[in-house]
Amino acid sequence: MSEYNRSREVEAFDATKRGVKGLVDTGIAKIPRIFVHEEYIQEDKTVCDLSVPVIDLGSLSNNRGEIIDQVRAAFEEWGVFKIVNHGIPKSSMSKAMEAVKGFHEQDTETKKQYYSRDYLKKVVYNSNFDLYTNAVTNWRDSLYLIMAPDPPTPQELPQMDPMMEFSEQAKNVGISVFELLSEALGLKKSHMLDMGCAMGEFLACNYYPACPEPDKTLGFGSHTDSGFLTFLLQDEIGGLQVLHKDQWVDVPPSPGSLLVISGDMMELITNARFKSTYHRVVAKNSGPRISVAFVFRMHLAGSGSSRLYGPIKELLSENNPPIYREAKGEDIVACRYAKGIEKTPLLWYFKLNKP
Repeated sequence: MSEYNRSREVEAFDATKRGVKGLVDTGIAKIPRIFVHEEYIQEDKTVCDLSVPVIDLGSLSNNRGEIIDQVRAAFEEWGVFKIVNHGIPKSSMSKAMEAVKGFHEQDTETKKQYYSRDYLKKVVYNSNFDLYTNAVTNWRDSLYLIMAPDPPTPQELPQMDPMMEFSEQAKNVGISVFELLSEALGLKKSHMLDMGCAMGEFLACNYYPACPEPDKTLGFGSHTDSGFLTFLLQDEIGGLQVLHKDQWVDVPPSPGSLLVISGDMMELITNARFKSTYHRVVAKNSGPRISVAFVFRMHLAGSGSSRLYGPIKELLSENNPPIYREAKGEDIVACRYAKGIEKTPLLWYFKLNKP
């Protein structure tokens, strides 16, 4: 029996440029060892019987004060909430999901031209952005799109008009949510927007094939998002979980809703008033599961994201000194790519007083 060499197997998997879907298409009955999550296998998989808060934006014009209170409570308590009646048509959301599914299920040779690990590119397809840094590989393929401030051209991203449309609509909702969050902190409505929190837009379009051994792997390991906010759109398959008071909570799909997730940049600028939220995706033996994560975040060096971000001065005091140092948006994203999804929280690298 040949000795297991993870590095060699990871390189061989990456070299196929076919991703997890390519493995599934061969008809495998057992998952390759690089995908086996030993810790997850040993884990008590009991899930906490709670539900994330739901906020109805349909009455925003009449109940703004009440909704600001709900947003504040949700982000302080959970770091995540669902929004309904947000104004994005269900048809637009469905078309975006269909476009993602269509991309991942197109002919492999066509798809391969986008396969890359150069994250300065506006259009990147691969499996596991942290394939070479993470100790375990996740059961997921992804298409990554830099949508703003400089979106892909139709030549760079053919037949993806639904993604452009969804992105424009998501940005408009995001502007409203940033205004609510600013007001929830006692700041003027435009504070976060004036800081440039909505300038960078990034789409992670994830494809989770049905897994023959879902109890042995994860679709996406426990992680925080590196940006300010993530709007997550998921299909009816489910599998998303968020960590709340050290317990995993299922976030079942609800048609038409968007999940709003606080990211590392949000935690940094609010000096941990609104903490970034750990979440993960469990593997399923049904699928594929499709999700679209619309992330307000900066990009890597070379993409014009050298602006410094630090804890908002108005939130600081003698009793609430800064926890984090100022950092460029690109530095936080670069740290995520360099470190991958690991046990050390991403923001630990930006703390002023490390233990």
